[in-house]
Parts: sequence; structure tokens; C-alpha cells
Amino acid sequence: MTLAPGIIRDSIVSYLTSLRTEATVGQIHGAVRLQVGEVASSSVRSYLNLNTPQLFERVRRGRYRLKQNGGGEAKPSDEVPLLPTFENGKAQLYQADCFEWLAQQKPNSIHAVVTDPPYGLVEYSPTEQKKLVQRKGGIWRIPPSFDGHKRAPLPRFTVLDSDDRAALYNFFKRLGTLLMRVTVPGGNVLIASNPLLSHVVASGLADAGLELRGYIVRLVMTMRGGDRPKNAHLEFPDVSVIPRSMWEPWVMLRRPVEGRVSDNLRRWKTGGFRRISEDRPFGDVIKSAPTSKAERTLAPHPSLKPQAFLRHIVCGVLPMNEGVILDPFAGSGSTLAAANAVGISSVGVESDPRYVSLAKSAIPALSSFGPVNPVVAKFENTGTVEGSRPRP
Repeated sequence: MTLAPGIIRDSIVSYLTSLRTEATVGQIHGAVRLQVGEVASSSVRSYLNLNTPQLFERVRRGRYRLKQNGGGEAKPSDEVPLLPTFENGKAQLYQADCFEWLAQQKPNSIHAVVTDPPYGLVEYSPTEQKKLVQRKGGIWRIPPSFDGHKRAPLPRFTVLDSDDRAALYNFFKRLGTLLMRVTVPGGNVLIASNPLLSHVVASGLADAGLELRGYIVRLVMTMRGGDRPKNAHLEFPDVSVIPRSMWEPWVMLRRPVEGRVSDNLRRWKTGGFRRISEDRPFGDVIKSAPTSKAERTLAPHPSLKPQAFLRHIVCGVLPMNEGVILDPFAGSGSTLAAANAVGISSVGVESDPRYVSLAKSAIPALSSFGPVNPVVAKFENTGTVEGSRPRP
């Protein structure tokens, strides 16, 4: 693949600008791969060397940063802020690269983050997306039909190698670095993951400065795992290579609070989770069904989460029921639709024009899916949402 002149340099600048600190050649290479695709490590090293000291500074062996200005920080971007591509209810959707978008946002402008990200972007690369559309697999596992029904594809995270996991760590550390700046102190950050990679996700985000608070368990029967040995299922009929997955972890973090939680709540309106009722706190285990066929028809995205579960989450992440929820990997806009359904302001960012186009119809459709009261103030710990009188 031939890259346009300067694209590697610009990718390095974008990454180091978001970090506002130094990084190793390996970390920089991983970030460039995520942004522009496969590129040789030697090319990244050459660009660093050729543009030092004009643009980059070699801090010590194998570690670089952007050339410092008088203020001691990387020079910020002077780009004109984007306008929303689409608005519906209290939701705004931007078509943009989320890292570039986050770098332009004001500090302390987001109160919570709820997102289901592409894991290192491997499964959403053009090559893998083409295989998915053609149902030829690749990193996507295409489950066999059952009773004539086609089941949703699932990414095979077991095929990721050590380099992919290192790139994944860098991806989430970079995301965490940007979220540390735009979220308010005490802002909750919930990231959908899976049992094989949640530790990598948590490590990258925590190393960026976010405070790891545990995990939310979505109890749901998936089609991951449970398979007999490949090409030997008749020989070993009583063996499963890996247990059938019956849960989905959501990594739970927050930006550290300022002072006591009570002080943070008074100033920033966040720092904890909204209680379901006076005698019932928000729980970290949520029962959930797989996404229904009706919802998938409205929003045919390969990683679509059910509205009942998302509404439960968005009700809980804003303890004072005030503020803005961000989904930096908005996809078809299901998180924004859930926020709309319960009367919460939200912002989404999606880079793929196909999913942006889908979101324009999916957000209003999913917002009104099922029996929903726009002033929802009570939500069940079963992952369902029910309307009731507003909280005082």
C-alpha cells in the first residue's frame, strides 16, 4: 500500500499531540498502524530521525516527543471545530476521527463516557469489513445458521498476536490520555470489553491516569466459546476448547475526583453512580438478553447492544442526572438513542460514513423502541428500564 506523502509524519504528530508527553518508537509505531494501516517500524523511525530536531525531540534513546514551545507543552491544533453532522432530540453526532475530535474539545466538557470501541480497529479495517460483508470470516466468526436463522457475527479476539495486543494497549492509553482532559473530575468511563482483552483495556486506560473502579458484568449468553476442537470434533465430542461465554465485562473507570466525593458532586455533578431507589444502589451485575432481531433490523451494526441494557447504563452513570454522555465510537448511535430515550444529553463521534448514515435513521428509531418514558427516573437491575415519576 502506497501512503500519501507526509501521512506518517502527520500521524506521529497527531499521536504525540494527544499524549502531550514522550513515547517510545514502539508506541508511536503502534499508534501509526492504527491510524493509517500497516507500516514498517523502520519507516516510523526514519520519519522521526528526519524531522528531528525541527519537529521532534529525542528525549533519550528510543523515546521522542514533539518539539517543545515556550509553554513547555506540545503546540495545540489550530483546526476549526467541527459542527455536528446530525442532531436528534438531545443527541449530537459528529463524523470525525474521535482522537482528532477529542483533541479539539474543551477540558472538563464531558460528564461520562459509555462506549463499545473497535478493538485496535483490526476487525473494522477495510479488509476485515469486506470479509464480514461477504460472510467469509477473517477475524469475524460467522456462526452457523440455526433453524433457518442467521446469527450475528462475532470477532475472533483469540487470533490477536502479541503485536496486536501491544497496539491495543497503546490505542487505549491514547484514548485514556484524551479522556483525562475532556472529562470532568469524577466522570465515569464505561468501556465494553470481553474476557480475553479486558485486562489490556483496563491497563491502557489506567496507565493514562484514569482510576480503575472495577467491572460491570453484563450477564448474557453469547455464542463465543463452547466449540469442540477444530477438525477433531468427532474425535473429542466431550471437549470444549474454551467455555461458552455467558457474560460480558465493561471496564469501569473514572477521572479522579477533586477532594471528597461530596465536594466533587457539588462542583462537577458526578463522582459516583445514580441509585435505582432509596434502598437500592446501582449494581455491577446486570442481567441482559442478546440484542433482539427487531433492534438489529432498525440498526444492522455488527456490535449492537440492546436498548434495555444501554438505558440502564446511561441512567446510572450520571449520579445527579445532569451532564453530557459521550460515545467516541458511536457506530449506529445506539448509546445516543438510549440517552435520548431517558432524556439525557449525549454526543457521539463516528468516523465511518456508512455507520453515520445508518445512525441518522437508527437513533430516532431506537430512541422510541419499546415502552419508554422520556422522564425515566427508575430503572430495574434486570437491565430493563421502566417509566415512573421523576426523581425530586
